[in-house]
Amino acid sequence: MSDFNKIVIFGVGLIGGSFALALKTARAASEIVGFERSPQLLEEALRLGVIDRAATDMREVAGADLVLIAAPVGQMPEIFASIAPYLSEKTVVTDGGSTKGDVVAAARAALGGKIARFVPAHPIAGAEHSGVTAARSDLFQGRKVVITPLPENDMEARTRVEQAWQQCGATIHVLEAGQHDRVFAAVSHLPHLLAFALVRDLACRAEAGIFFDFAASGFRDFTRIAASHPEMWRDICLANRDALLEEIDTYQKQVEEFKIALQNNDGAALEERFAVARSARRAWGERLQAQDADMPKK
Repeated sequence: MSDFNKIVIFGVGLIGGSFALALKTARAASEIVGFERSPQLLEEALRLGVIDRAATDMREVAGADLVLIAAPVGQMPEIFASIAPYLSEKTVVTDGGSTKGDVVAAARAALGGKIARFVPAHPIAGAEHSGVTAARSDLFQGRKVVITPLPENDMEARTRVEQAWQQCGATIHVLEAGQHDRVFAAVSHLPHLLAFALVRDLACRAEAGIFFDFAASGFRDFTRIAASHPEMWRDICLANRDALLEEIDTYQKQVEEFKIALQNNDGAALEERFAVARSARRAWGERLQAQDADMPKK
């Protein structure tokens, strides 16, 4: 017997589509219904077997065991407001947004007394490519999913959300929403902003072609995430604006220190800063390798 009879997913792209495929692989859902702004993308999701039914009528939300909102965070307030009238007592709602403070505020405004059944979440998995054709069943295997529970959440709702992500192969971690947004401003949102800025800078130069002709693996690795979805990252940066601005200020101070060392021809200062960064990066990489080694083999 499936863990979930009916799951409704808003946004059947990389995250929502991979969630659907993972649950199908685990035989954890009897039926998955998809919503999508683009009729073409919705039809593609249906054709690829990512969802069982395509929907446009919000009444499809009625009777769902679980609703996942995997749309860009800028669309979530409208979605929360649209689904609120159709949520039954048994329906649990969660999301896949990369920011949490704004999403929680939107949920509170729209769901009112039903807020206890909304359990915010953020899967730490993704790729530079977006859309339903990029979805895959193993995207969350061995990856972290951060839950940011609300004080109102009942344990049954939280358990159902954790159960769904665990069926996708993810490991559950818990953060407070504000802490989540500060952490991800530093380790996700700022790196994306920097990658977009560097690629845009070179693309706007008169000799852009020659720069890209000679760019190699270092440039490729540093800028991979600049191929990410512009609308999604616009929404994330604006949603986490305050924390991201703080991180930009902190980063600019680091860049200024490197600039001063260069101006002063201070090789010792440069080397010391490089060494601190290398040590931290290697230690992090070793932890990742150890985690990957502990993952169950297929």
